[in-house]
Amino acid sequence: MPRLLLSGLSKSYGPLKVVDDVNLTLEEGEFVSLLGPSGCGKTTTLRMIAGFIEPTAGTISINGQVLSAPGAVLPPERRRMSMIFQSYAIWPNMTVAENVAFGLKLQKLPTAEVRTRTNRILDVVHLGHLADRYPAELSGGQQQRVALARAIVVQPTVLLLDEPLSNLDANLREEMRFEIRRLHDEFRFTTVYVTHDQAEAMATADRIAVMNAGRIEQVDAPHVIYTRPRTRFVAAFIGRTNLIEGKLSEDEVGLDGFALKLGQIGGAPADMTQPILLSMRPQAMALHRGQPAQRDGYPLLPATISQRTYLGESWDYVVRPAESGLSLRVSAPPLQVHEVGEAVWLEIDPRQIAVVN
Repeated sequence: MPRLLLSGLSKSYGPLKVVDDVNLTLEEGEFVSLLGPSGCGKTTTLRMIAGFIEPTAGTISINGQVLSAPGAVLPPERRRMSMIFQSYAIWPNMTVAENVAFGLKLQKLPTAEVRTRTNRILDVVHLGHLADRYPAELSGGQQQRVALARAIVVQPTVLLLDEPLSNLDANLREEMRFEIRRLHDEFRFTTVYVTHDQAEAMATADRIAVMNAGRIEQVDAPHVIYTRPRTRFVAAFIGRTNLIEGKLSEDEVGLDGFALKLGQIGGAPADMTQPILLSMRPQAMALHRGQPAQRDGYPLLPATISQRTYLGESWDYVVRPAESGLSLRVSAPPLQVHEVGEAVWLEIDPRQIAVVN
């Protein structure tokens, strides 16, 4: 039996459908990220799970018990869930230890147990030495750890996180991604994490549910979402890609200036219709100064560098194949430097190409 089940979940405000027939299953201990742009319905979905918003249609169940349905919503305080907000929402007039212990005291646990569990979780999040400080005396990352500790210490059935890292700078966000994943691996709470940041979702989640216009377009493991996107939206939203239309002809896909053997395309479904849309990641191509040996099924095209951007960890080149109207973005290692206007050979790895709808 799944821990958390969303069945046909929808939310409308008048004629506006914010969440549209969402179906999602989370197993016990699973970490799922709701990922999508602003306005896609991910936060509304999370707030329906928490019990703050009543669904227009569908149900939310935990361990087989329906918690939300139209006209019947179990209050948030009776759901045994913890939610971490974008603003942390920690009490400024309480110390770190008092903030973390707050939920335990509401459960009317013995004082000794409250103290023991509070101290243990503070050690887990590396805040034991700051137990007597107030939030104003903490950094943003430390305040986020307080919010995490407070949410975890009550041992929730489901842990909900609503863009918890958006107020942190880039370095702290990266650090806290791994901290959140570390805590999940230690406690294995069933977790729903809302974000618009694909790097956060990739670093933390077991599976990612990509949302667009109120609907889930694809649910898969992070590496599958990236390498085998099923729709144009998912391919374009997750990372960078080249979306190219082609025509299916017997055993190959014809593109502008070259062709790919269908059997060698890594993400080629059995049921394809015309025209074919391919997602070709910048990493699916390689640049060579001299003509390399031809590999079977790997198109090798003379091309010209038309633009370049240095990103530190890589070069982002825009390449124009000869006798083709295409402009392709290609990623190359930082030491592989090509000048604008330079003639190169472009090699394409068909195994890293996906067919999308």
